Amino acid sequence: MIDPDILGYDFPAYLKTIAEFTENELVPAENEMVEAGEVPARLLQRMASLGLFGISIPRAYGGLEWTMEQQVQLTFEFTRASCVYRSRFSTVIGLCSQAILDHGTEEQRRRMLPAMAAGELVTAFALTEDQAGSDAAHLRTTAERRGDVYVLNGSKRYITNAAWADAFIVFARTDTSDPGAGGVSALIVDAASPGLRTALPTIMNGHAEAPVGEIYFDGVEVPAENLLGGVEGQGLTMALRGINHARLHVAATCVGQTTRMLEDTVAHVNGRRQFGAPLAELGAVQATLGESFAELEAGRALAVDSARSFDSGEIPRHRIAAAKLYNSEMASRVADRCVQLLGGEGIVGPHPVPRMWRDVRALRIYEGSSPVHQRNLAKAMIRQVAADGTLPNSYRV
Repeated sequence: MIDPDILGYDFPAYLKTIAEFTENELVPAENEMVEAGEVPARLLQRMASLGLFGISIPRAYGGLEWTMEQQVQLTFEFTRASCVYRSRFSTVIGLCSQAILDHGTEEQRRRMLPAMAAGELVTAFALTEDQAGSDAAHLRTTAERRGDVYVLNGSKRYITNAAWADAFIVFARTDTSDPGAGGVSALIVDAASPGLRTALPTIMNGHAEAPVGEIYFDGVEVPAENLLGGVEGQGLTMALRGINHARLHVAATCVGQTTRMLEDTVAHVNGRRQFGAPLAELGAVQATLGESFAELEAGRALAVDSARSFDSGEIPRHRIAAAKLYNSEMASRVADRCVQLLGGEGIVGPHPVPRMWRDVRALRIYEGSSPVHQRNLAKAMIRQVAADGTLPNSYRV
């Protein structure tokens, strides 16, 4: 549960607390986490007591209710440590809580959100399937209504927190006569339900300490009152708020990771001597660092601006997509440069930057892959300019 003292903090005090937690507890425990192959239980408990599972959930439901801009600023801080830590609460603060908050019944909100905010109910977002990743509208998992229950059959894959979740928001086809988005609904499913099982991959290329998993449904019965919002056929619409929320968190995560990688790399080139001088004095090294810093600051500004637009009212989904696309590509570019500057330490030994290099690569795939965002942004631009001559989410007056 959240430490009662935390509930009384104003935002500057809370931000400072999270920055100190990152510096003093998360970063020092990274090697321990890697050796154990999982996030230490004591740190999960600390995350819960500090309210990290509740930063986006309203105070009326037990959370801290920070604005999106404040959530982005917090993400900049706690993702200076391994982004594996963030993955353990990311589906709670983004994908799942926002879908329940915006589209759940009041009973569903009261039943789930306080426990989620306290870190006592871990949730996962079960959308992706083997043949329905970016093309989510054509998922195959079915939920057949039989009296007072839905019967789930099918499977999901690449699901964050699949192995640790207490409950899933599962997207399934309730109307098999509709092969598209209109036949998809969302259900809240207890992870302990008979007929439900999960599996972890044998290999993860990055995020190895918090692997994504697979979920299998074999005749799983779900009470009809667990239909999200009590409405069929609106599942993918219900997913959109949470997806946009999560995409902006990913964009901010890329900033935090890049900040850490650059700090550690600059420390290395300051101390490493070659050709009779510190590496930091070489012009090529300076050019690489300067360009990387400029790209980092552009990504930081884009994430903050998108968050402010989010807080002002209408969700700027195209700007959020641009932030996620740019920042994830930027983080990978900078990570590659940092590994190069580390030389041998970039490929041998326990230096954190190579591990982060592997981790940030996945962020170009999570919450919409880069090619999908490129295509969707281009389509939106073409459509909007044809309509009124402006770009989507434009700054034009």
